[in-house]
Amino acid sequence: MTEYRRILLDGAVVQTVREGEMLVAADGRRVAIADAHHLPPAEPTKIIAVHLNYDSRTQEFMTKLPAAPTYFQKPLTAINSHKGAVVRPEGCKWLNYEGEIVIVIGKTCRNIAPEDAGEYIAGYTIGNDFGLHDFRDTDAGSMLRVKGSDTLAPVGPGLITDWDFRNKVIRTYVNGEVKQEDNTDNMEWDMHYLVADIARTITLLPGDMLFSGTPANSRPVQPGDVVEVEVEGLGRLSNTIVVGPTPIRKDVGAQPTESEEVISTAMGGDWEFRGIRTPSKDLYPSTVEEK
Repeated sequence: MTEYRRILLDGAVVQTVREGEMLVAADGRRVAIADAHHLPPAEPTKIIAVHLNYDSRTQEFMTKLPAAPTYFQKPLTAINSHKGAVVRPEGCKWLNYEGEIVIVIGKTCRNIAPEDAGEYIAGYTIGNDFGLHDFRDTDAGSMLRVKGSDTLAPVGPGLITDWDFRNKVIRTYVNGEVKQEDNTDNMEWDMHYLVADIARTITLLPGDMLFSGTPANSRPVQPGDVVEVEVEGLGRLSNTIVVGPTPIRKDVGAQPTESEEVISTAMGGDWEFRGIRTPSKDLYPSTVEEK
């Protein structure tokens, strides 16, 4: 396996190769990983994500998987990087992490068989498919603002080639505590299937990214929290939550809401609200109280 990382070096975008704890550019310049200014490991023309894939997540929502995967698209402006700040807009509070493995396309891909998909994959990286559930009532059909608001697609730190996705552990940490843990063998559809499925009707281009689904236990995080996603063989993606500098404008558009659907989704599915539309601090102290 080889690990490539895109970084900002002396004001220029440079692709480097990892050698131990150092990143080495093609011209021989070297920078310590700890000192590097990371960029997303590829430049996609599109970012596609699958709704449900891990059995634990399906069970959590007390639902059944469809016969085939369903997807949504994240805008390119949502992309973020290793150590980048994830912005929770002022006036919102239901921002959830979703640790995922990301497939990165290596060459133009259209109408291929699943068994051939590996030839079109450049490698794999880590992603966090953050969701701003405050907008779920208005955007549940498209997931546009829920999953596509600025900074909500951190990806990195590097692109790993020749990585075998089978039987790999994925974990999400919040402030050092494990919140999600699962194994890729518990995915209904593997990486090759997802690529072939999308490529039936959508041409995938070099750099395009496919988020492959998250395990159970996606929960809200607060400004100041450090969220890390670790995948066996791919490393660890780290991001810090910050509050947005300006509130959601009130003179245009639907406003953030706190319906039962918003809270139930943010808190993990089938919660018994029994008519309660706003959670009390006694019920959900860790998610309601601000830091």
